[in-house]
Amino acid sequence: MTNLSFSFLLKRALGVCLVTTVFPFPVLGNGVRIQLRDFSLAEHSATPPGWQTWAQREEIMPRCYVDATQFRSAPNALAIAGNSNAAEYGGWGYRLSNIQGGRFYRLTAYYRTQWVQHEQLQVVARLDWRDSKDERVGQPDYAYRVEPAGDWKKITLQGRAPEKSTQAKLELALGWSPQGTVWWDDITFEEVPAPQERIVRLGSVALRPRDTGSKEESVNAFCRALDRVALDKPDIVCLGEGITKVGNGETYVTLAEPIPGPTTERLGQKARQHKMYIVAGIFEREGNAVYNTAVLIDRQGKVAGKYRKVYLPREEIEAGLTPGVAYPVFETDFGKIGMMICWDVEYVDPARALAAQGAEIILMPIWGGNYTLMKARAIENHVFLVSAGYDVETAIINPNGEALHATKASGVTKTIPVNLNERFLDPWLGDMRARFHKEIRWDVPIVGLVK
Repeated sequence: MTNLSFSFLLKRALGVCLVTTVFPFPVLGNGVRIQLRDFSLAEHSATPPGWQTWAQREEIMPRCYVDATQFRSAPNALAIAGNSNAAEYGGWGYRLSNIQGGRFYRLTAYYRTQWVQHEQLQVVARLDWRDSKDERVGQPDYAYRVEPAGDWKKITLQGRAPEKSTQAKLELALGWSPQGTVWWDDITFEEVPAPQERIVRLGSVALRPRDTGSKEESVNAFCRALDRVALDKPDIVCLGEGITKVGNGETYVTLAEPIPGPTTERLGQKARQHKMYIVAGIFEREGNAVYNTAVLIDRQGKVAGKYRKVYLPREEIEAGLTPGVAYPVFETDFGKIGMMICWDVEYVDPARALAAQGAEIILMPIWGGNYTLMKARAIENHVFLVSAGYDVETAIINPNGEALHATKASGVTKTIPVNLNERFLDPWLGDMRARFHKEIRWDVPIVGLVK
């Protein structure tokens, strides 16, 4: 027996990954659907047909093996274990050829884990696009959309193959999880039609009522503005912070009301009349607490959700307000939205938490603040951001941080159509929204603050 074959058999017996850049080449035809669900080992083979194991360095190889005790459909699954190595990173690879540049493909895979603490970071499925010379073209695409599927989780990726790509490496990985294990099963790669545009009409109202005399008249001024912006048929409209207070000089506490309440009923009439969603800031009373709250009113005029301002500035604390404790997201008939209020924009975690939960648009009533930070939050989290301000810009900002509309003038309404299915690609870094989800470090505590 040669030294090479002895080493090969020893590694096979131990279930250790082999470092390799060699992949087989199954051929895809136009519209062909490739299903990978049987991972049985052929005789004298360390890997299932078509699969290879990989790591960037031998000393960080995880343990890769076929597990007949954990599977979703066929009686085996691909397993990757951390092998008690804190530096491990690697897994299984499969080569897909006959890719057509410019066409759209979807990857679907199912996985389950044990003792993996941070799946979003440590469990990876990606497509690394290559040309006929096996050189990278464009940037790898990462699967980041995850949903429950019984005892397993379903992860998906849909993307456009870069021009000049003729093949792709499918890579399944586990990283930096010394005690963890991930099992992969029921993997599908298929060509799909180009996605249809998902157009949403984002509306904003720049309005600062003055000398209204009462909260009811302040709200009436905003309702008249809603009638004007409705002429452009927005799907959702953002109003300012504290619309019951601006222009009348009352205090937060005297203006506070329950939700649902008189102001949400008034806004609901307009939402129902114009068949649009409305986001607006009001002051909410619940028991002894008064909150600075943003409400979401649906097209039927009902309260579909609310967000209580988490970051209160000193002035609101001294006025007796109570901070919120959560960053909820809400499902609409066009996608997921989140809300922030004014001082929240000074901090990174509100927008980050909303985007991590799938929010595609953040709507932000704001009194005054930092316009640059608004754009930064859109860029950081790769979301659309719509603000309605008094002493700062009312704006509609895209995921590149570009203002599609911005004004500090009062009495201006604007509606901008955007495509939520548009991918914003950096030529050097790729799809930034996917990278945001896969590379953000929720696992690292701030030293001195978390004990």
